[in-house]
Amino acid sequence: MIRDLERVRNIGISAHIDSGKTTLTERILFYTDRIHKISEVKGKDGVGAVMDSMELEKERGITIASAATYCEWKNNNVNIIDTPGHVDFTVEVERSLRVLDGVVLILCSVSGVQSQSITVDQQMRRYEVPCIAFVNKCDRSGANPGKVSNQLRDKLGHNSVIMQLPIGLEDKHEGVIDLVAMKALYFDGENGENVVEKDIPEEMMDEALTAREEMVDAVSLFSDELTDAILEESEITEELIMAAVRTGTIAREMTPVFLGSAYKNKAVQPLLDAVLNYLPSPLDIQNEAVDLSNSEQTVLLESDFDKPTVALAFKLEDGQYGQLTYIRVYQGCINKGDTLINSRDGKKIKTGRLIRMHSSQMEEVEAIPAGHIGAMFGIDCASGDTFVSPTVNYTMLAMHVMEPVISLSIIPKDNKAQINMSKALNRFTKEDPTFKTFVDHETGETIIQGMGELHLEVYVERMKREYEASVETGKPRVAYRETITRQAPFNYTHKKQTGGAGQFGRISGFMEPCKEEFEFVNKITGGRIPTQYIPACERGFNECLAKGPKLEFPVTGIKVTIDDGAYHAVDSSEMAFKSAARGAFLEAYAKAKPVIMEPIMKVVIETPNEFQGACMGLINQRRGIIQGSQEEGVMSVVESQVPLSEMFGFSTVLRSATQGKAQFTMEFSSYKQVPQSVAEDIARKKEEERKAKQTK
Repeated sequence: MIRDLERVRNIGISAHIDSGKTTLTERILFYTDRIHKISEVKGKDGVGAVMDSMELEKERGITIASAATYCEWKNNNVNIIDTPGHVDFTVEVERSLRVLDGVVLILCSVSGVQSQSITVDQQMRRYEVPCIAFVNKCDRSGANPGKVSNQLRDKLGHNSVIMQLPIGLEDKHEGVIDLVAMKALYFDGENGENVVEKDIPEEMMDEALTAREEMVDAVSLFSDELTDAILEESEITEELIMAAVRTGTIAREMTPVFLGSAYKNKAVQPLLDAVLNYLPSPLDIQNEAVDLSNSEQTVLLESDFDKPTVALAFKLEDGQYGQLTYIRVYQGCINKGDTLINSRDGKKIKTGRLIRMHSSQMEEVEAIPAGHIGAMFGIDCASGDTFVSPTVNYTMLAMHVMEPVISLSIIPKDNKAQINMSKALNRFTKEDPTFKTFVDHETGETIIQGMGELHLEVYVERMKREYEASVETGKPRVAYRETITRQAPFNYTHKKQTGGAGQFGRISGFMEPCKEEFEFVNKITGGRIPTQYIPACERGFNECLAKGPKLEFPVTGIKVTIDDGAYHAVDSSEMAFKSAARGAFLEAYAKAKPVIMEPIMKVVIETPNEFQGACMGLINQRRGIIQGSQEEGVMSVVESQVPLSEMFGFSTVLRSATQGKAQFTMEFSSYKQVPQSVAEDIARKKEEERKAKQTK
């Protein structure tokens, strides 16, 4: 691994579904001599793309798990993570962006900025990751890179600056004009491996000069030297422009836009050059940790090999040789045989095999220095753990994990399936923080929870294939919540007299709606309730949130304030106040007008124009609210908000209504109150379930 960190890039490739992420990664690996034959994502050769190593990925032509690889380009080390586009696997994108220094955001030159592009952009903002944009598929009918660059500006708020012009579009797409070097680039050879520099075609010269002037003008904001050169009308060198673009990109104040067609092998090499020229090296990024020994002070990490080691585990995989832990080293160096501490639980670990990943293939290494991404074998840890040298006690910020919104019951067919199913569930819950499982004590069923139908479908399919666990699935269930709509007081006394010491505790206060999940405010004065019993009161209220009194759904959005109470010198205890809190909760909850909340999904349908009306009709039938629709050439995009409970089986209905030509994406948006009629339905079903359990 290269130790000159100026020559290292850790990049991710992110985009909406079907924008060409895996195809682009495949071309990059080919041009950097990591592979010697290009395979397509939905290839007829039956091989499938290198980065899609899972059988299911090859069959469906989608990326499910992010795959890591590395390559060398012009004596620089580029670590790449190819991420999924489906929002159901959004945690894969989230954890990759957490450890990357830069991203190539791919946009389709026809569809432009789509719903998942917006989600990826929000994730990049969360971790402040700089990006460059690549407008792909310039060979497709209806390609319009200029429109896509404007959408980047209007929809995502990026300061997008076009760095290249296309030489021909659609079926006439031949190459690109580099506006920095003012050269025309063509890509010859069977797979476009030979980059040929020529003069700009005469008929495009005026357009190129205008575009260059606009580009130089936009990037001069990031360089005083370049501004001086423009004002003094002296020569504007390539170095001056490139330095300004790099400054603006790393500061996330500009997004350079490149274009081409990965599938047709056009303009991938200039994009690789742009990764080296404009995206940050590990030395350009500030990474922080929290010092647990020094009242959680923030410390800046340095990409210095001699300092104490700090590394973050960002992804786990259970392979044939045991658990594989993907890590990014931020400071120091991990060598074979080193002793590290897991800062979450203080356990010592000894590093065994260290490897670099190339999709599903591995290459052993002696050390992983700061600034690099690698993997370790046989270490028991969780996703998001920090590993440090024994001399420091730092921890790094873990990634943001969304709560699951959908659940399914799964029933194994026999005892062998039961054993294999539990092995599979054990592995999947460890690998994926958005996939959860538990046993419903009332029915004895195993419930799996996730981010969407596709998410759970893929895991059930993997159980059957990878673990030979034949399971049957129940109906999908929605993760409803309960909350209150108005303030309600409580004044509850818990009194129990049995022989000897009894139990006594009185709590008074009020409960009201709030934005947080749960908030507890202590306004007790004059020692009405002794300080040592306050945490017990909070615990008592907190424990009531797991099952709401209305329909036994989890309770959210509640603020409890206690302002008075009473205790007994002998009979009061933590247990008494915990019980008093539970009684107070039930007393106030009934008066606070509880309601049921349901998850609302943001649904975006892309459909040919002639089916736009039919798609809107489908949304309206499902209690959906249409938020907008726009026509983009021959296609229409319909954006809406629809309750998750109405979206089951939607893909089949949509296909039949549009002759299979429309596709949709769905992601969690928010929780909203259910209408009265739906609430009555839910209550009736709950009652039926309860009776069915009793008769069992």
